Amino acid sequence: MCGRYVMARAVGDLLADFDAELENEIALEKSWNVAPTDAVPIVLERLVDDNLKRQLHVAKWGLVPSWAKDPKGGARLINARSETLLEKPSFKKAAVARRCAVPADGYYEWKKGEGKNKQPYYVHPGDGQALVFAGLYEWWRDQSAADDDPGRWLLSMSILTADTPTAESARTRRSASVFDELTALHDRVPLPMDPETMEAWLDPREKDAAGLVDMVRSKAHDAASGWTLDPVGSAVGNVRNNSPELIEPVEGLF
Repeated sequence: MCGRYVMARAVGDLLADFDAELENEIALEKSWNVAPTDAVPIVLERLVDDNLKRQLHVAKWGLVPSWAKDPKGGARLINARSETLLEKPSFKKAAVARRCAVPADGYYEWKKGEGKNKQPYYVHPGDGQALVFAGLYEWWRDQSAADDDPGRWLLSMSILTADTPTAESARTRRSASVFDELTALHDRVPLPMDPETMEAWLDPREKDAAGLVDMVRSKAHDAASGWTLDPVGSAVGNVRNNSPELIEPVEGLF
């Protein structure tokens, strides 16, 4: 978790929503079925001539550490467990210096029934607003490519996850109900951020990675309290299917 999500906003909308700019022109297609290794938008901040710049980039979903021999292992690093990422060589340096925000509209999860039956659910904010997940990014240099090859650098990212919030942690009956549903769905969730949390998370001048991870984890319950879980059709299980119809609610199997 999470292994599929929706990101169906245009570049111009993302730039406006995040008050970000482009370092280079990017091509980005809307997707209702984002899968590992897909190209997705991320928002990051960099110091350029001592000025803080917030930028929109396109990254491969599945983090490839800078020291990796090749990018093949990135598909296994689509998620970073927030409880242990500071202990993992693949993530700990990125947590200190290369943190990002991952825009999304919602994500998919599958609930298991009897036998082989599975019901996909679309998890999203009930008010129609977008999501922002906490993420990490890395640049990987292809040593076999020439210095003037524009494809010599690969930008990749991973989404932070945590244990699913419990109903006991909820502040209202409504959010308790949501957390009960989430717990029944899966024991892990991607970590959402509110605007204030995102501001701190993105700042590259902040080096207290442990404190930032704790902050994101502590704020995630409130950020997820308004989520809605809709059963959707089985077509989302095939990565070749990609259209707005995938998120339309259907009658659940169980």
